Amino acid sequence: MGQGLWRVVRNQQLQQQYSEQCFLQRDGEQGQRMGPPLAEPLQQHRTPQCQVPGADISYLLRVRKGREEQGFIDLEMLPPELSITILSYLNATDLCLASCVWQDLGNDEYLWQGLCKSTWGHCSIYNRRLPSGFSYRKLYLELDEGSLTFNANPQEGISYFMSRGILVDHPKEIAKFIFYTRMLNWKMLRIYLDERRDVLDELVKLHNFSNQFLPNALRDFFRHIHAPERRGEYLETLITKFSHRFCACNPTLVRDAGLSPDAVYVLCYSLILLSIDLTSPHVKNKMSKREFIRNTRRAAQNISEDFVGHLYDNIYLIGHVAA
Repeated sequence: MGQGLWRVVRNQQLQQQYSEQCFLQRDGEQGQRMGPPLAEPLQQHRTPQCQVPGADISYLLRVRKGREEQGFIDLEMLPPELSITILSYLNATDLCLASCVWQDLGNDEYLWQGLCKSTWGHCSIYNRRLPSGFSYRKLYLELDEGSLTFNANPQEGISYFMSRGILVDHPKEIAKFIFYTRMLNWKMLRIYLDERRDVLDELVKLHNFSNQFLPNALRDFFRHIHAPERRGEYLETLITKFSHRFCACNPTLVRDAGLSPDAVYVLCYSLILLSIDLTSPHVKNKMSKREFIRNTRRAAQNISEDFVGHLYDNIYLIGHVAA
């Protein structure tokens, strides 16, 4: 009952607004033709002469709806280059929905090629001559299926990619696939790299630590190759490989700062321990900068005090190196 009364009152308000607009428009036109209006009572001029088409609110709603439909842009009426550019911002799910409306545009191979290469940056199949009738949309579905399989079982996932001709059974190709893919579960990836040390070696070589500060380089390294939750042989292997790669990428820093793979190895462990000390809520007495410098220089005497102090400042300001 209350809703019905509200609709009646709202209908009357809209009709009154519409009548006043018509009156003002008519009055303005007469004023332009006849000059200033006579000083007559305002009540005589408020008799509306325009008719409201339809005595229901639905008319105004239909007018508003029609204006909205006039502002709708059909992508098929735009130049193909512009339409494809607009659809290129969609993900796979939205593109499938768009293909229900614009079938030709939604199934465009250029769009699906972009989705494949933006999600899986490197695949062996990209560098081969593709046969006629090749579909990037089908390739996307196979890559997605293989990634889900990898996240459940890494060995089966890699085998799936090889069986579909997506990957070549070579450590360097597998390492590039892992390096440029962000859909792989880091826990399963850690299990796979722990079993395939040849792939791990190639994956480390893909990192470029030139002109990077040591803590930032270590963060970048652990962003691609996640550190284990506990200290063990695998963590020692990762830090050893990182130390050699960091020195190889920064020969000038090694010469000027007196760094070596063994010294970088010690500094990496010091940074990990400092990260835990400063970020863990269970550690109440935090390590001071003076203590960190003193403890680190005991293990790496050739490293300058200023360099070690900058390491402490980086962890204190930015945070954990393996977060």
